[in-house]
Amino acid sequence: MGLSLTRAAQWTTAASGVDKLAPTPMNESLLKEVLCFVEQFSSQHPQEAELVFEEPLQWSTTLVASDFKTDYDISDLDVQSPEKDNEGRPLLQLFPPTVCVRSFSQLSKLVKLADNKKMEEVQACLEENRDPVVKILGPSLDSILEKEDAHTDGLSLVDEGKEEDQGKESDVKVKLFLLLQDLDKQLLSKCLKAMDGRVGLDPDAVRNEVEMLKRYCSEGEKRVLKSVRYTSDYVFSNGCRAPPWRQVLNEICYLVIEPCDTETLYITCSTAGVFLNGGINREGEQTSDVFEDIGALLKSTSPHFAQNANEQDFEAQELPPTQKTQHVESVDAEEQGQLQRSDEQQEKNVHEKAKQQHAPNKAHDRKKYEPCPRWKNLGLVSPCGKTPAGSVPVDTFSESSSESEEEEEQSERRPESDTDLPSEYWQIQKLVKYLKVGDQTATVLTLCAIMDFNLMQETCQLAIRDVGGLEVLINLLDTDEVQCKVKLLDCVPNLANLTAEQEKDVEVARCGTLALWSCSKSTNNKEAIRKAGGVFMLGRLLKSPHENMLIPVVGTLQECASEEKYRIAIQTEGMIKDLVKNLSRDNDELQMHCANAIFKCAQDKQTRYLVRQYKGLQPLVSLLSKAHNKQLLAAATGAIWKCSISVENVTKFQEYKALETLLRLLTDQPEEVLVNVVGAVGEFAQIPDNKATIRNCGGIRSLVNLLTGTNQALLVNVTKAVGACATDMDNMIIIDKLDGVRLVWSLLKNPCADVQSSAAWALCQCIENAKDAGEMVRSLVGGLELIVNLLKSTNNKVLASICAAIAKIARNEENLAVLTDHGVVQLLTKLTNTTDDRLRRHLAEAVGHCCMWGSNRASFGDAGAVAPLVHYLKSKDKAVHKTTAMALYQLSRDPNNCITMHDRGVVKPLIYHMGSDDEMLLEAAAGCVRNIRLLAQENRKAKLFH
Repeated sequence: MGLSLTRAAQWTTAASGVDKLAPTPMNESLLKEVLCFVEQFSSQHPQEAELVFEEPLQWSTTLVASDFKTDYDISDLDVQSPEKDNEGRPLLQLFPPTVCVRSFSQLSKLVKLADNKKMEEVQACLEENRDPVVKILGPSLDSILEKEDAHTDGLSLVDEGKEEDQGKESDVKVKLFLLLQDLDKQLLSKCLKAMDGRVGLDPDAVRNEVEMLKRYCSEGEKRVLKSVRYTSDYVFSNGCRAPPWRQVLNEICYLVIEPCDTETLYITCSTAGVFLNGGINREGEQTSDVFEDIGALLKSTSPHFAQNANEQDFEAQELPPTQKTQHVESVDAEEQGQLQRSDEQQEKNVHEKAKQQHAPNKAHDRKKYEPCPRWKNLGLVSPCGKTPAGSVPVDTFSESSSESEEEEEQSERRPESDTDLPSEYWQIQKLVKYLKVGDQTATVLTLCAIMDFNLMQETCQLAIRDVGGLEVLINLLDTDEVQCKVKLLDCVPNLANLTAEQEKDVEVARCGTLALWSCSKSTNNKEAIRKAGGVFMLGRLLKSPHENMLIPVVGTLQECASEEKYRIAIQTEGMIKDLVKNLSRDNDELQMHCANAIFKCAQDKQTRYLVRQYKGLQPLVSLLSKAHNKQLLAAATGAIWKCSISVENVTKFQEYKALETLLRLLTDQPEEVLVNVVGAVGEFAQIPDNKATIRNCGGIRSLVNLLTGTNQALLVNVTKAVGACATDMDNMIIIDKLDGVRLVWSLLKNPCADVQSSAAWALCQCIENAKDAGEMVRSLVGGLELIVNLLKSTNNKVLASICAAIAKIARNEENLAVLTDHGVVQLLTKLTNTTDDRLRRHLAEAVGHCCMWGSNRASFGDAGAVAPLVHYLKSKDKAVHKTTAMALYQLSRDPNNCITMHDRGVVKPLIYHMGSDDEMLLEAAAGCVRNIRLLAQENRKAKLFH
């Protein structure tokens, strides 16, 4: 279900443009295996079957409510399982035609219910969930599954999985992971068996020919080839080196051969023959004819090989062990080490011999090697102008160097994805291995070589991590070699003129900060830095006058500011003042990092106050003029957005004409800028005067235009801004004219809960301020049904906003009638047992307004809504008390509801609220008590009469 589905399964594109599993025998075989696995899973693995998926599997099903048995809660067309997850969500939900499943237990039950449609359900599930393992296990364990398919040791996976997912369910999750892993192997194996009828070349024939070709790499007159090497070190049990999903395509292995007279050849060896491919990561691209063997291909492409190979015997023979490793590039040497290792003592001898060989040649090599410019820029050059690494010969990195079995396993535990990894990944991994075996000088040279790569790229960081490089680098921090330290942050940073010794200390601190910056992208590393006192040290370095020191310091701080503990520390250590000060430096990169740090820290009210106190608002506005630098612009607009959450800051921003500048940035900007600009406009719009400014500057049209986007963060901010602007009647007329209400309403269909919630809040403002809100709502075809159906959401934020919108809609009698027809009473009643005060507040308001139609008051009582509402009066939220009292007043106009309220003890809390300063709460409480007393009086009269 992992790589077997994405790589081995055969896909086709339907007329609708949607990918479908092709109707082939191989696919049918795969589907049967998956069906068998799912059907038997609950009985064979009951504990793992109950594990809740990270995300539900959803697909269009052929099943309907009548197909389900009494084990499920069935309401009209909808079906729910009584079993729920920790958040109260059913493990199986059916909203025809969509089914949503959250565990293997429910998946097994559903497949059994499907009867003769089992295969159709499995196929639909796989087609609409192209990465099912990601949804079942989450992305972290799925990535490990891909590594296992790339030959990772299974036992190490168990440990790794436990580290990544600690908790009471981690063991079960890892067991489930291993079961899915076994299924994946089984499916791939089945595909490979289907291909066993291969003819032509086989792995043994290719291996023998490669061994023979290596002898043509000898030096001297008989040299025909420069090098021959495989691109993969790992050999599968069937002799192939190609990954399983390429073996399905009859590919055996890939070679890189360097002839003496032509450019490097990249070769694919398959059962059908040998051909040139497109190069590393493009082995599947055929760029030549197919030849019967490698020798035939070489003869056709290299005249030098053709001539000399004909003069020499090209016969299979056993090569001496020394010739097998001689003149072959490093990758080939590693391959030989992995596949044909001798005993441990022999490896040690080879390594010691290599170290002895390079020792006498240091003087000669010192003249030969010069430092590259990047090493000089990094300050890793000795005072005489040469890098200390210059004295190290290439033999320091001899391919004969021994590596432990643990290192081999780590090198094999490399990540796989839909596209193969770039060559930099493998190059960095090899360099990290040298760090483990080299002396001090070799270590410096290796570090310099590693730094020639772009270590900010994720691929490079993964390469270091996957081969165990992080542990090596951390251990280097304990060395006495200053140049190996990429911990000593304790220097004198606030002096402009430094002695040579102080400059050295500052440089060590700078390099240490660069290392911290790179490490700070990990949450665990951020905590380790904080516990080690890194915040205090960074605070000292932040006062440095040197920009090359400040950039990594602020860069580290802005990375760590995503954690609340860091934000508090940055504030309490007095760093906000220095961040504001550095906003005015004429360095775009430094300004960007300072603005980003403020952006993240300004979530806190005290930080927003400090930015204003230290006069940081104007520098932030001035950065908006650098619109050409999009990264800086995104950071500045983000800082302005968060700072504008405080009304006092908005007032100050108005003095600098910030709003007008922001409105000009609502078009022709990247989304990361637009998200922040719109967020800031939404905060500015909370002040009445700014609503007119937004309208006069054409901001309403720009905001409405952004409602058609797909960026969810942007949509959340746009709907909030539109809602804030809609409180102005003139703005609301423009919004309605531009079809903005329909666009906002359509966002209720967005799958993101935050977008749904924000859109519903915006609709509340639009409905409340529209001239003819009732007609406007009715003009939206299907709009009322959509909003009622959202009461089935499992997200409390969505439910609260939808209840608030229903309360606004229900003020129109015709619309309330439609809401009632769509079952709003029953759906609202189902929510009344919530403990979420925000939801309680708006739910009670919705109930109160929905009582105004027909027999809805009695229906609420019959459905069981009254008793839970009485309990709301015990809430600590005064806003909940107010809307609850209003709802109870409306419900109390039905006699049966009065009896229920009285039995639940409603009178005492209502009498207490009758003394409230809030007039609406007072009147609602008094009205409800009055209705209960009137009913009691009528009952007494009736008894006296009888």
